Amino acid sequence: MPVRSPLRLVPLAAVVLLAITACGGSSDSPTVRSAKAAPLASLLPQAIRDKGTLVVGSDISYAPVEFKDTDGTTIVGIDPDIAAALGKQLGVTLKFQNATFDGLITSLTSKRIDLILSAMSDNKKRQKTIDFVDYFNAGTSILVGKGNPKAIKSLDDFCGQTVALQRGTTQEDVAKAQQAKCTAAGKPLKVLAFDTDPEALLQVKQGRAVADMNDFPVAAYNAKKSNGDYEVVGEQIEAGPYGIGLRKQDSALRDALKKAMQALIADGEYKTILDKWNVAQGAVTTATVNAGT
Repeated sequence: MPVRSPLRLVPLAAVVLLAITACGGSSDSPTVRSAKAAPLASLLPQAIRDKGTLVVGSDISYAPVEFKDTDGTTIVGIDPDIAAALGKQLGVTLKFQNATFDGLITSLTSKRIDLILSAMSDNKKRQKTIDFVDYFNAGTSILVGKGNPKAIKSLDDFCGQTVALQRGTTQEDVAKAQQAKCTAAGKPLKVLAFDTDPEALLQVKQGRAVADMNDFPVAAYNAKKSNGDYEVVGEQIEAGPYGIGLRKQDSALRDALKKAMQALIADGEYKTILDKWNVAQGAVTTATVNAGT
């Protein structure tokens, strides 16, 4: 609303990948379209087929869902791999454009981007503005510092403490609801919100917050990569679907993406991608539209 075993990188043999590279601000880097025939290309509106590209808005700082590789340029992760596979099905190039998470919906509705693929949770609040093609399930996890010095195990343990998180996320909604409970209990909760999750995580490392909240694949990845500096505690909170965000008027594109996602599920490419990133626990069996609550 968003623990895994250690994440690992292995070659992806079943998917013909697009070479997706990062873009700072509003400039785009080139991507390479699969040379294979695109079985679902005819489902796209002719204007998109003629253009041959879809601009994907994403906050590229959310490993392992989307982040920059060690070269500091190439975008890698769960979402880029899914985008590559969708592009192969539809015969278009998906070009990632970096942006802050809380500005993605505005960028979509103002037509600066064509779709959102950025670990965005599908929920009723967002459905009032945009549509979603759902492709993964994730909940919120709590990430604390080494040894969990404040003995944080659940949201109730936040009362009287300070937590950090990324602005505009479902985690911010969770924290606001908990703030009301903590205030009623006479133990106010302070929430520090930042543009990116790495900024929030830094607050935990530096002792200015007792915990960070993020999606469980991200929490598990950060804990694994921290060499013991962080650990995940408690159970997932309010698990729900990630969705590809689309303008409501773009129903033809929405339906084409839904069928392309279902094709990836059916032929095994979807499973291969999730296995690559060790996130198979979040797999869905059917691509849906606006299934979030």
